[in-house]
Amino acid sequence: MKNLIVANWKMNPSAKKEAEEIFEKIRKGTGDSNSEAVICPPFVYLPLLKGLSLGSQNVNFEEKGAYTGEISPLMLKDLDIEYVIVGHSERRKYFGETDELVNKKIKKSLDSGLKVIFCIGETSEERDNGKKNEILEKQIKIGLQGIESLDDINIAYEPVWAIGTGNNCSIEETKDSIEFIRDLVGNDTRVLYGGSVKSENSGDYIKKAGSNGLLVGGASLNPEEFIKIIKSAE
Repeated sequence: MKNLIVANWKMNPSAKKEAEEIFEKIRKGTGDSNSEAVICPPFVYLPLLKGLSLGSQNVNFEEKGAYTGEISPLMLKDLDIEYVIVGHSERRKYFGETDELVNKKIKKSLDSGLKVIFCIGETSEERDNGKKNEILEKQIKIGLQGIESLDDINIAYEPVWAIGTGNNCSIEETKDSIEFIRDLVGNDTRVLYGGSVKSENSGDYIKKAGSNGLLVGGASLNPEEFIKIIKSAE
C-alpha cells in the first residue's frame, strides 16, 4: 500500500491567494512522488484547489437538514472530495465531540463514499497515568462500532500532547502504539502518525516506527517543508 501523507491546514491561511499559492507549489513539487498526498484546507478553499487529492477537516453526521453552519458528506462528495478527517483532538477538545459522535460521522461518511482519516490519541495526563492503551482501545472500539469493513478507513495516531507543541513522540513509543493499534484493526488498515511532524523526523516515523503515512499540521503550510516530508517517506 502507498504511504498516505496528509496536510491539515486547520484554520489557515487567511487569504484565498495564499491558499492557492501554497497548493500550487505543493502540487508541482509532488508530481513524481510514490506516496499519496492529500491536502485538507478550510472548507471555503476546497472548490478552488485542483490537481491533488483533497480532504475535508470535518463533516456532519447527517446528509442534510437544519444544522446551521455544518457541511454534509453529500456536499463534499459532490465537490469530488475524497477524504475527511474525523475525530481530531481539536474537535474533541474545543467542540465537545465524543467517541459516539465520531462513530456517527464515520458511518455517514462511509455511506456517502468518502474515505476516512480517523484520529485517535491520548492526553499527557492519560499517558502519565499509564492509560494510553486503554484510551486508544476505547476510541477505536466505540469509533468503529457497527462498521464491518475498514477498507476506506485510515487510523491517524496523534498523541494530543504532541500536536503543535514541538514535543513529538519518540520513534520507540510511536512504534509500540502503532503495533498496539494494528493488533486491534489488522495489518490491512493504514496507520498514520501525527504530532509535531517535520522533515527532520518524518522519514523515521515511516521507516523505523512502521507507520503507513503522516498527518502533518503546521509544517504542511510551508510548501518546501511539506515536499521534503513527502519525499522523506520514499
